[in-house]
Amino acid sequence: MKSMTGYGRGECAQNGFKITIEVSSVNRKQIEIAVNLSRDLEVLESRIRDEINRRLARGRVTVRVAAHATEGTSKMRINQTLAKAYAKELRSLAKALRLKDDLSLDLLTRAPGVLQPAEEIGEAEELWPAMSKALNAALDTMIKMREREGAHLAKDLKTRIATMRRGVTKVQEQAPQVLARYRDQLRERIKAVGLEAPGLDDERLTKEVFYFADRSDISEELTRLQSHFQQFDDCFKSGEPVGRTLDFLSQEMNREINTVGSKANDSLISREVVLLKSELEKFREQVQNVE
Repeated sequence: MKSMTGYGRGECAQNGFKITIEVSSVNRKQIEIAVNLSRDLEVLESRIRDEINRRLARGRVTVRVAAHATEGTSKMRINQTLAKAYAKELRSLAKALRLKDDLSLDLLTRAPGVLQPAEEIGEAEELWPAMSKALNAALDTMIKMREREGAHLAKDLKTRIATMRRGVTKVQEQAPQVLARYRDQLRERIKAVGLEAPGLDDERLTKEVFYFADRSDISEELTRLQSHFQQFDDCFKSGEPVGRTLDFLSQEMNREINTVGSKANDSLISREVVLLKSELEKFREQVQNVE
């Protein structure tokens, strides 16, 4: 089991350039990928996406790619267009302020952006081997972080399921006693209005108890809940992403627990249902973090 939250960084040098890639991920129901690339490297975006889709199933993934000339290979170039724009604006300012026009080459080359490193990447495709290596190194680191976080999530989810299992067991133990309590309560109500309480084998009383039993039977819901708990256990036997499966199971468990609460019509069972709902809500919140 893996979390959807993680971060990784990878580097690789090739042909005088160093590729640095940072990958981070947060929770999302589906896989969403955002890639930040320079215009020179945009042609490689589809390859980056394919590699991420191959290794991740869920989460919003942000990729930042930077390519820099390594030490000793960087050259400088003059941005003449920017220098001309600076010269024009400075001369216009000097004229407006009636100052001496003593514009110098030294002043212009010190202006921001005029003197730039000439990092010509060349053919982006030639950098893919280095970029792929850096990307996979970043993904390896991020996935390890997701696995560590996933181990903590798994422990917490197992604790929640164990608590719900105990709650369902208590409900199963209480269920057979519900009919007896209802029958006794019915006889007490009859006596409370001054009528003679019917015998336990009274036909009308038996029919009323039977109808109540039919309306309040929760055996199917409890059986399905136990089945959902077993499916949860099975998820840990698979090496595949289980986040969507657990999300579906939590929805199904919520449906069964709500049905138990509406059908049981018993205070002791209702108390257990409240606890089951509380635990399930915590379970559902944690499942949103699972890949």
